[in-house]
Amino acid sequence: MSSRIKINNIIEPFNKILEIEGDKSLSIRFALLASQSDKKSKATNLLKSEDVLSTLNCLRKLGVKIKFKKKICEINGLGLNGYKYKKNITLNAGNSGTLARLIMGLLIHTKNEIKIIGDKSLSKRDFYRITKPLNKFGAKFKTNSGKLPIIIKGTDFPKSIKYVESKGSAQIKSSIMLAALNTNGKTIIKAKKSRNHSELIFKHLKLPIKIKKTKNFDIIEIEGKKTIKPLNYNIPSDISSSAFFIVLTLLSKNSKLVIKNINVNETRTGIIDILKKMNGKIFLKNKRYYKGEKVADIHVKSSNKLKSINCPKEINSRLIDELPLIFLVCAKAKGISKFENLDELRHKESDRLKLSSKFLNMLGIINEININSFKIKGNPNLLLSKNFTVKDFFKDHRIFMLSCIAALTLGGMWKIHDKNSVNTSFPNFLKTLKKLGGKFK
Repeated sequence: MSSRIKINNIIEPFNKILEIEGDKSLSIRFALLASQSDKKSKATNLLKSEDVLSTLNCLRKLGVKIKFKKKICEINGLGLNGYKYKKNITLNAGNSGTLARLIMGLLIHTKNEIKIIGDKSLSKRDFYRITKPLNKFGAKFKTNSGKLPIIIKGTDFPKSIKYVESKGSAQIKSSIMLAALNTNGKTIIKAKKSRNHSELIFKHLKLPIKIKKTKNFDIIEIEGKKTIKPLNYNIPSDISSSAFFIVLTLLSKNSKLVIKNINVNETRTGIIDILKKMNGKIFLKNKRYYKGEKVADIHVKSSNKLKSINCPKEINSRLIDELPLIFLVCAKAKGISKFENLDELRHKESDRLKLSSKFLNMLGIINEININSFKIKGNPNLLLSKNFTVKDFFKDHRIFMLSCIAALTLGGMWKIHDKNSVNTSFPNFLKTLKKLGGKFK
């Protein structure tokens, strides 16, 4: 079976209603926290992507029983520090930085050494910034110069800590929060603003968490050694996956789209705020709360006369995964768009800042990288007719999906490689694209 697809036609106008698979961040967090309960937890709409399946496989290796009944995932938790496993086990996190970093937080109290590995891409990423705080709890690490593979050896007496998380990384913050559950004291995290899914789940489970908000930081206090209740969860759909179809609709002619039951947590909706400022016709309807998370239906219409954006740097953490898509919209916008403080974008599955520039160059869009800032000169009349080949983009799933959206909205004849990369986060991406009328072979 070919690992590439061909797209030779712009998508026809459409008016559709979609339902997207469960949120990846919530799916992984559900599984990890469910493993810490001493009772059975259930989830519907659990995302069955490679990252989530890697999470389930790691938990099974730690003795957790997991089974699927139709659309329901059942996890029989083993309680805090209840993992049961053989000596010298290896946990494979695949491509998932979220899994690798968060599960380390749950392993600070384990007796035997556990090796954590990942795929080629994950093995290039920096883990020193997670081993540093976890070391303060008393856990010991052997690393490959701060990278995977990593061997973790827990401590019998995890200490509560105080820590400043200054990167705005939800992964680091969440790992520290999970580690704190295994201590006898109070852990205090001064965390730069980032996604707050972990805090909301902690609150829903009535775990002893206090949060004091300041302008740039959240002060989080967690008391350890508490029993975790089972979590029964109908997981809302993923806004990062929905973003591709939002942009597809904006850039298509005479099209409308409704995407139902989307997690619109304010730490994740930066893309909606920015696209609206660019004259994108996007509306949130049927807003409601579900287990602490804000959920809504997203309504989108084709949008002409898109304008450039001077993106506020403080919003970056709210749209970090969606930035390459926003850059594509900037390519069709009038004027010069500017972005700053994009360092975090360089430390994803690939250097997405560099790859985004490479991609825009391929489209003939003038752009400029200056260390961690980015300028894009848009062309509202952008229409392509050449042959394009998207290859050697480090098999990054978001670059593959971005390429499909560009091909279906801008024209040209495209060969897009590494279609299997979507299994990382959105296995049904191409199937969903077909539902909207996208044609490819």
